[in-house]
Amino acid sequence: MKYVRLSDKVSLSGIVQGFWRLPDWHMSDEENAKLLRDCVERGVTSFDTAQVYGLGACEEQLGRALKVSGLKRTEFQVISKTGIAWSDPEKGGFMHYDTRYDTIVNSVKESVRKLGCGYLDLLLIHREDPCIDHHEAARALKDLKKEGVILEAGVSNFDPFKFTALNNCMGGTLVTNQIEWNPVCFEHFNSGMMDVLVEKKIHPMIWSPLAGGRIFTSDEETCVKARAKITEIAERHGTTPDTIVYAWLMHHPVGAIPICGSRNAERLDRAIAALDVKLTNMEWYEIYVASGQQRLR
Repeated sequence: MKYVRLSDKVSLSGIVQGFWRLPDWHMSDEENAKLLRDCVERGVTSFDTAQVYGLGACEEQLGRALKVSGLKRTEFQVISKTGIAWSDPEKGGFMHYDTRYDTIVNSVKESVRKLGCGYLDLLLIHREDPCIDHHEAARALKDLKKEGVILEAGVSNFDPFKFTALNNCMGGTLVTNQIEWNPVCFEHFNSGMMDVLVEKKIHPMIWSPLAGGRIFTSDEETCVKARAKITEIAERHGTTPDTIVYAWLMHHPVGAIPICGSRNAERLDRAIAALDVKLTNMEWYEIYVASGQQRLR
């Protein structure tokens, strides 16, 4: 397993295990603990979650699994996210954003308590908050770092303008932007976010690398076209199509870190196998234009 250095304090495994769907897996604490141990045995030591996943249940379940697993705190890294608030819709509430100072600080400390991990290796602001005060959010992140509650901070789903604004208020210390990217999703290429990350030498984490499986199951024209080309390239390399997608993501000079969100060990192994696949530059571009969404000018 390769490790990607985000800063002097934090490095993540080249493939990250995601737990977005953990509450939906309906697994026992021991089953979840076994999954964690299996990941670490494979070198996948970085675990991604968020406060809003399962409306708080994901962090609680992951925390119990970490305790049962017997893993030492130095054997894994925990990533979580803040900034999405929710309340009972029957009482007039709804899901919205909240990146005010007190909310960030209090919610992150609550995350650490639920996870029982002592500190977060990496905290992300989960979504672009239209009402964000970048200075106030940065002050919260800096204070959490000073207290040792988090080691590093980053963002998720930010466009280049919002990323740059918060990064400037952070003194240029944001270490990642967790973004959606796959062979049928190019938002961050078209917005210029990828160029900012390459220029700053900041490694993005990639969620939904397989488009939630749509690449291999959907009848949408973009998916059908992408699937055909990915399958063709997989046959050239004697490997599986999903391995090729992970290899395609990691071929880019930005140094992307894909998140595998499956509890299936075979799928995780196929993601790991991508570390040994060497695509040609032409093959990267074949996939880039395959869906018909992107073109070379």
